Amino acid sequence: MPFIHVRLFEGRTQDQKQAFVDAVTREAARTLNCSPESVDIVFEDIRKSDWATAGRFWSDPPKS
Repeated sequence: MPFIHVRLFEGRTQDQKQAFVDAVTREAARTLNCSPESVDIVFEDIRKSDWATAGRFWSDPPKS
């Protein structure tokens, strides 16, 4: 049973998530030789103010 955990910035539409789920489910089932019904995908929406890279939050304005 593939379990796919997707972390991304909040703001994606339900249609975008559905398109992702369709594509990833199809490809996971194909490449892992399992049924689409066994593929679980969980989205975790994260605010930019809760994610930092290289010491800077993604919500910070860009440096000039």
